[in-house]
Amino acid sequence: MKLRLEPADEYMHPLEEASNFNESMYFNVYDPAEGVGGFLRLGNRANEGYAEMTTCLYLPDGRVGFMFARPEIADNDAFDAGGMRFDVVEPFEALRTAYRGKVALLEEPLQMANPRQAFTENPWVDAEVELDYRGVSPMWGGEPVNDDGSPIAENPGEGFARGHYEQHVGARGAIRVGDEEWEVDGFGLRDHSWGPRFWQSPWWYRWLTMNFGEDAGFVISIVTAKDGSQRIGGVALEDGEYRHIDRAEIETEWEGADSYHQKIRATAHTVERDYEIEGTVLNLIPLRNRRKTPEGEQLVTRISEGMTEWRWDGRTGYGLSEYLDQIVDGQPVGVNG
Repeated sequence: MKLRLEPADEYMHPLEEASNFNESMYFNVYDPAEGVGGFLRLGNRANEGYAEMTTCLYLPDGRVGFMFARPEIADNDAFDAGGMRFDVVEPFEALRTAYRGKVALLEEPLQMANPRQAFTENPWVDAEVELDYRGVSPMWGGEPVNDDGSPIAENPGEGFARGHYEQHVGARGAIRVGDEEWEVDGFGLRDHSWGPRFWQSPWWYRWLTMNFGEDAGFVISIVTAKDGSQRIGGVALEDGEYRHIDRAEIETEWEGADSYHQKIRATAHTVERDYEIEGTVLNLIPLRNRRKTPEGEQLVTRISEGMTEWRWDGRTGYGLSEYLDQIVDGQPVGVNG
């Protein structure tokens, strides 16, 4: 299997026939000097008539400004919906993100386990995000293709992100929430995906993004299917180059009756060396996706987003630890994974 990635992939892809076709971009950032960060995501699901728009802002005092909406869209011509917009300035080098709209200001971010209650019981304030992202690493990923360059066929019902690439980035700009404003100069990770997607396709996954400044970072990914099979991968960024991770293990300490991840120990292996990284979640918000099957079964997926402090090789870094689990009998299925 080959991976194809070209500068044109930074832009929008043709809308495919699959009803659940999704094209999305995601950007995260954290500025340790200000103690502020977050992520923006826009996923176009044009065949379903809407986009998934998420704004999540972690504030220095532990509050989280959060907004999720499904603004109507009729095509896949741009990332521009619900007050959020992404623009490619120079492929693989520079992109611009913006959000202008409302956020619910959560004193207790775990309240988002019940979105209706969280949105009802917390105040709404105006928010604005303007961040310019620059690449600090090569690109990782692409779209699987056959030897002749044609896309590999897939079952739309099992799809999640056929085309997918990631990049470590730096970001500068401003975040405003209510009457407060922070000038941001931090680091993060971005990704771009396209193809059929159901959030219920993985049984569970762990996606760890880490930045240790301009010169170092990691992505560690473990995706587990319901039959127990796994896809393990990621990259280590050192000296401006990516080293591909071929083995990884993640140990998690859980907190509370709902089992949210709190402490993480990750080990990873590349051809060149081994890595040991420890993480502590600074703030966490649980997000939810629900889908009803044609047979009427209600499927519930939880995506726990933890802003995390990472420690590696005597250095301290920051990034997101994203834990996706299907929920069965009220519990995430990957707790004992």
